[in-house]
Amino acid sequence: MSGTSLSFRDLLLALGVVFVWGTNFVVIRLGLNALPPLLFAALRFTFVLLPMVFFLPKPKVPFANLIIYGLALGLGQFGLLFIAMNGFISPGLASLVVQMQVFFTIGLSMLRTGERLKPFQLAAFALAIAGMAVIIAHNGQSATVAGVLLVVGAAAGWSIANQCSKEAGKVNALAYVVWASLFSLPPLYLLSLWREGLPAIVAGLSHATPATWAVILWQSVGNTMFGYGVWAWLLARYPAATVSPMTLLVPVFGMGASALVLGEPLESWKILAGLLVLSGLALNLFWARRKPKLIPVPEQSAS
Repeated sequence: MSGTSLSFRDLLLALGVVFVWGTNFVVIRLGLNALPPLLFAALRFTFVLLPMVFFLPKPKVPFANLIIYGLALGLGQFGLLFIAMNGFISPGLASLVVQMQVFFTIGLSMLRTGERLKPFQLAAFALAIAGMAVIIAHNGQSATVAGVLLVVGAAAGWSIANQCSKEAGKVNALAYVVWASLFSLPPLYLLSLWREGLPAIVAGLSHATPATWAVILWQSVGNTMFGYGVWAWLLARYPAATVSPMTLLVPVFGMGASALVLGEPLESWKILAGLLVLSGLALNLFWARRKPKLIPVPEQSAS
């Protein structure tokens, strides 16, 4: 494992990832204008898998790890997220709510290690929940309760994927993401066929424009292969406490891009919700890293 601080090169890589992840919520919204959500998610992971699976050897991790990662990322995170963003929550708010993954990741880690919650973590979680409450209190204004719950479910899926990636260790990150996509596809296509129906699938594909396919490729190459590949690579080389704080920028880029590109209004209650959630995330991420002040011990005179 590398040192505790990111090198300049790796800092730029991390910034590139969170920029792609943040602005990607606008790209998702554009894709949903043409495609049903589950089909959109399935096509995304199809182009992650193909053709790269024929050129990259399977990473040396158990199949169980790949299966759980693929299901958590494909069906859990993006399946639920795409459904939520198809009329239930705005892109900017989705980019904020999905950051609850930080708390799910902590909880999952505690389940596996037996560690107990610390007071600062409870305070951080309370701040984030207060931000969620502000959003839910404005039900129907850029978000519905169903939309918030779906994105919270997506955050839980992301946290499971994070844990799998961490436990996979130092592997070829791109191969890991590509091979895991093999297990994302069957449930996404089957659920799309069941819930959205063959006519909607045919209509979506027949009306897809070059811009639609560009959005799908951006999802596959930019967001998944670059984003999750680089993130898995960073997590394998640095402590999570060094890499994780960068995700604080995801909702900043997400809400900013949604306002600039889609004209999503930034009302005062959205800013309040964002400040509460980001304050909770920041408290959790930085409190544990603070260095306690050393209390000098008074010298004793020789007897």
